[in-house]
Amino acid sequence: MKQRTINKSVEIVGVGLHKGVPVKMTLEPLEPNSGIIFYRSDMNVTIPLIPQNVVDTKMATVIGKDGVVISTIEHLLSAIYSYGIDNLRIVLDNDEIPILDGSSSGFCMLLDEIGIKEQDEVKKAIMIKKDVEIKVDDKFVRLKPSNHIIYDFSILFDHPAIGEQKYKFDYSIDEYKENISRARTFGFLHEVQYLQSIGLAQGGSLENAIVLDEQKVINPDGLRYDNEFVRHKILDAIGDMALLGYTMIGEYQAHAGSHHLNHLLTKKLLEDPANYEIIDLELAKEETKVMQVAYATT
Repeated sequence: MKQRTINKSVEIVGVGLHKGVPVKMTLEPLEPNSGIIFYRSDMNVTIPLIPQNVVDTKMATVIGKDGVVISTIEHLLSAIYSYGIDNLRIVLDNDEIPILDGSSSGFCMLLDEIGIKEQDEVKKAIMIKKDVEIKVDDKFVRLKPSNHIIYDFSILFDHPAIGEQKYKFDYSIDEYKENISRARTFGFLHEVQYLQSIGLAQGGSLENAIVLDEQKVINPDGLRYDNEFVRHKILDAIGDMALLGYTMIGEYQAHAGSHHLNHLLTKKLLEDPANYEIIDLELAKEETKVMQVAYATT
């Protein structure tokens, strides 16, 4: 199995969630073994996608270097990671990824349109060898050994439109596009109003988020899935695991997980080499079969 990039460069213009200002984003193919690299063209600063460059996880996953940041990277990374792309440069002229419709489906359509290119170098993956867990009160995120790529998530909200939701996702590109990518970010009306009062969520609207009042979803078109909330949590988690630098083979489990807990989990995993193994997908036949099935599209 070989490394992947995109066939050609592609450019889109959208609006950032928090500042609400236009941002131009260009995706560019990169040579093998380059990894995922962000570049702020307005500041001439390159920010590699590594856990050490994460600078904030409160409202989104934010990376930065030399005082220059790029915010809300998780939805784009979720699509990139799910398509098995290893090498890519993401060029931005502002500090946020376009929010599009609050899901990753727009990025998936973009990748489908330009196509994926296999490269000459062998693809590697990070295989989980030992259980690793971050637990805070009743919240936890963990990684467990498995020959598959699984995301198993549960949430519990004291809200009549959410309540308790669980979803288990056995990864493939087609399953991701159908069952995960369309799930939108969500927030509560009183929180959105507060965030906008302090200069955040300026680009937030019913067009790019699920918004709930005290009783119900207020979006006129309702939900895309009955359990759209937990599916979006999986979308976010996939994007956050992209910080590992390789496709992860293993099982991710979470209850009430967050960007912050995911960041702590990636750091804890990488702190001890006994927790994982970087495998060559030309040599690891069983894992290669799993990846070939996952990357097959109908």
